[in-house]
Amino acid sequence: MTEGSLYSWFAAGAARHPDAVALEIEEDGWTYAELERAASGIAELMARHRGGPPRRVGLLCTRTPLAYAGYLAALRLGAAVVPLGTGMPASRGRAVAAATGLDLLLADESEGERSAGIAAAAGAATLDLPGSLRGLAESPATGPPAVPDPDDIAYILFTSGSTGVPKGVPVTHLNVTAFLRSCSERWPVSGGDRVSHTFELTFDPSVCDLFLSWSGGATVVVPKGNEELRPSAYVQRRGITHWFSVPYAVTLGIRTGGVEPGSMPGLRHTRFGGDRLTVRQAAVWAAAAPCSVIENTYGPTEAAVFCTAYELPRAPSDWPVTSNGTVPIGRPLPTVEHVVLGPDGRPAREGELCLRGEQRFPGYLDSRCDVGRFYGFPEAAPARTPCRPGPYGPEYWYRTGDRVRVEDGLLVHLGRLDDQVKVRGYRVEPGEIEAVLRRHPDVADAVVVPAGNPGEYGLAAVYTGRPVPATALTELVLGALPAHMLPDSFQHRAALPLNGNGKVDRSRVAAELPASGDLSREPMSGTG
Repeated sequence: MTEGSLYSWFAAGAARHPDAVALEIEEDGWTYAELERAASGIAELMARHRGGPPRRVGLLCTRTPLAYAGYLAALRLGAAVVPLGTGMPASRGRAVAAATGLDLLLADESEGERSAGIAAAAGAATLDLPGSLRGLAESPATGPPAVPDPDDIAYILFTSGSTGVPKGVPVTHLNVTAFLRSCSERWPVSGGDRVSHTFELTFDPSVCDLFLSWSGGATVVVPKGNEELRPSAYVQRRGITHWFSVPYAVTLGIRTGGVEPGSMPGLRHTRFGGDRLTVRQAAVWAAAAPCSVIENTYGPTEAAVFCTAYELPRAPSDWPVTSNGTVPIGRPLPTVEHVVLGPDGRPAREGELCLRGEQRFPGYLDSRCDVGRFYGFPEAAPARTPCRPGPYGPEYWYRTGDRVRVEDGLLVHLGRLDDQVKVRGYRVEPGEIEAVLRRHPDVADAVVVPAGNPGEYGLAAVYTGRPVPATALTELVLGALPAHMLPDSFQHRAALPLNGNGKVDRSRVAAELPASGDLSREPMSGTG
């Protein structure tokens, strides 16, 4: 059984399938042996450049060979990987670098100017590779990989924060290998399988794409440009056998004609995650990929990729009918415990989903974000108990903030208990966008709400003050936040509706939005 570190999942596949193609980017294929040697070469350069192994390595790369070899190189040295999206504004990149305390930054050549500022924010060194990556892949691997402690951090990702500051989520080797162990036992892949790669490295489902595939000798097939926006063309042209994406990919496929009935006959396994999957989306996909199993998953970044799963029956007539028209998120994986707590803090059929187990992270990078997110729940006491400051042992429950209901023995995701929303798979705190909009001198107040249907949500911003051109507000948001946090529309109002307590009534704001065709800016395409 593969175990120990995240790197060991790749190493196991490389040992068994050295000549198989591990990574395919456009027409460029990298065998397991080549990718391993490239990672070893980069690791050696990192250690030499730093005078010893780095502790945390930032990756400012697009989905290029350097990104994947660099990811493996950092893990090979026992360092934590901190993916930095190339679409991330420089200010946010600097904040992430400083928060994580990067030792070293690896960046694409095109990111030279931006990478210098990000590295400076953390006092990190930047590494320039001498010669080509292919040249490194021709040299033999040097030295064995590090053997980190299971509680050491494997990677750090950032989610949207309600205070306007992104929250760092450190995931340990124990957390992620527990996840991979469950997946490999339930959904094994093998040599000859070709796996989609629709996620950026800043989004944790990419960990499943890479390391589950690599452990079994499969090929990760990186899309060319926006190829994944037309799923059937991507699947057919590249021979994809296993698909994993957010449900929004189905919506985009409908718009682009990329999910026509019978258009993906070679697809054998489909997995959706990152947002609620509607029955309509699942039905469209089932018709387009009639030979594919369809599985719906759920899980916050804090529980290592996903922690519940449900496989739809082959016959749509046997699909469960849920109260909100979404596909159930199913039952927890073996490495996760769950409890649903009602408003009184007692177990209930409907309420907040709380998790614990091997996949649950140890606490946020900034411990101030832990406040109110963990509960002790002694077996003898039916009421939840706020816990002490972290780190948090396995007995503590993480409060997901997600509202679920148990229907026919399956968990159904109903939405959030707070204002947080999922947009095209990304977790977004509207307050973070609102804080940016209020920086504009002509904006008095702003509210951001979800617009659209579950699984297809976009964002709409409603503001007061003086009217501001949508282009100016777009530029303001994109200067401070990732592209997936850009609202699809900006609506000016003389005043915001209030509820009986004098607070902004977000439900009324959403209800009073114009139809999508009347919005001031067309919805963005892509998954961010």
